Amino acid sequence: MKEFGERLCELREQKGMTRLELAKATGFTEVSIGRWEKGLTIPDIKTLKVFVNFFGVTAGYLLGIED
Repeated sequence: MKEFGERLCELREQKGMTRLELAKATGFTEVSIGRWEKGLTIPDIKTLKVFVNFFGVTAGYLLGIED
């Protein structure tokens, strides 16, 4: 199964957004988005909730627990 970073990148690209655009839309930095997408760091629960709501997916999907 895919990891969080891969899922985040795919969802961002499906919306046709750059990392900078996603950062501005969610209140995070472009650097943080890049680090999460590359798997260098993982988000906390509050951050995960922001992405769940923004993309309209489940936490399980974002975390790679479900498809």
